[in-house]
Amino acid sequence: MGNPHILVIPYPEQGHIIPLLELSHCLASYGFKITFVNTQHNEERIRNASGLKVKGDTEDLIHLVSFSDGLESGEDRFKPGKRSETFLRLMPGKIEEFIERINASDSDKISCILADQTIGWALELAEKKGIKRAAFCSAAAAMLVQGFSIPKLIEDGIIDKEGTPVKMQTIMLSPTMPAINTAQLVWACLGNMNSQKLFFALMVKNIQSMKLTEWLLCNSAYELEPGAFNLSPHIIPIGPLVASNRLGDSVGLGFNKDEHGIITRGEIKNKVEQLLSNEEFKATSLELKETVMNSIKEGGSSYQNFKRFIEWIKA
Repeated sequence: MGNPHILVIPYPEQGHIIPLLELSHCLASYGFKITFVNTQHNEERIRNASGLKVKGDTEDLIHLVSFSDGLESGEDRFKPGKRSETFLRLMPGKIEEFIERINASDSDKISCILADQTIGWALELAEKKGIKRAAFCSAAAAMLVQGFSIPKLIEDGIIDKEGTPVKMQTIMLSPTMPAINTAQLVWACLGNMNSQKLFFALMVKNIQSMKLTEWLLCNSAYELEPGAFNLSPHIIPIGPLVASNRLGDSVGLGFNKDEHGIITRGEIKNKVEQLLSNEEFKATSLELKETVMNSIKEGGSSYQNFKRFIEWIKA
């Protein structure tokens, strides 16, 4: 029996792809073979925008696979909901065919599917195929907690069945979590009603699919948002994952402004310098940095969770 083979499926947006790619490198450093799935258009766009490279000691263990997103070159991929709709419609069948082709061989069978938590169908597919399954949230645990709170929010009359706030008000999901205005709920702040309805419906479906996962990982730490983890203890923090030199140029600082409004490296640099000139902000940043480093270093809470996850994959 060879090393475990993990199929990693990110949601096709940069903010989801980058953390999962970093996590893939971490897993590959333990000798796991990684097959990382992406859409052809998105992979090319990320490479061109940020100089993203797969390199380093784990290069031979990470195999990039891309599929067409089903959109023609002239179609507006940035129309709200356009890419999500085609991804949801086409990708499940392509991934299932890919798994069947790989697992028909005598070696390198896919032994675990690690999917972005927004892709519930991947967990359903893993259960159908009898494959180990884990989900990963690239954002804060508080976002997941908002999703898990949807039934209660509807029951309490705070939102309707389409996720629209009944009225603008400040609520607390838990006494130990910060208050939030209903206009800032993750699905209600998109600024587009059609996008809200689509995103909310997907969230409701994916929250149900989360029941199928054996590990629900999060790119956060206990120390950063204890209230969220106390409310939903099944969310396991293994972060924050810090993009390393394996990603080449600093991802997020290598974009050039284009017709899609991606800001320049210089603009980001100036904004960071402005923030760091504020002594109170600087002190808070240093404190948070120390908290994060203590969490991910050997013996820290996120480090221990990650090691347990590694042992589960090996078992």
